[in-house]
Amino acid sequence: MSATTDAPKATSNPMVLATYECDEGTRQLVGHRVDGVPRITDRPTGQGRPYLVEQGITTMSELQALLDDYQAKARRLGYVPMQGWF
Repeated sequence: MSATTDAPKATSNPMVLATYECDEGTRQLVGHRVDGVPRITDRPTGQGRPYLVEQGITTMSELQALLDDYQAKARRLGYVPMQGWF
């Protein structure tokens, strides 16, 4: 690897941060790093579409606020908040 080549950035294994129920069944909010950037995705536990919820969160308090708000919205709506029906 030459000095001008960029070193690969960190990519982590996905980690389940929260689980919730909706009209599609059980879904999970999953955190992982892609090219060093934290990302939160909403994924089904079975078949279904995953959604990118947020990327670039920088603090644990931001993460906790996002998880709390997202799960509350999912309970209130009864479906995946990222579907955009609201």
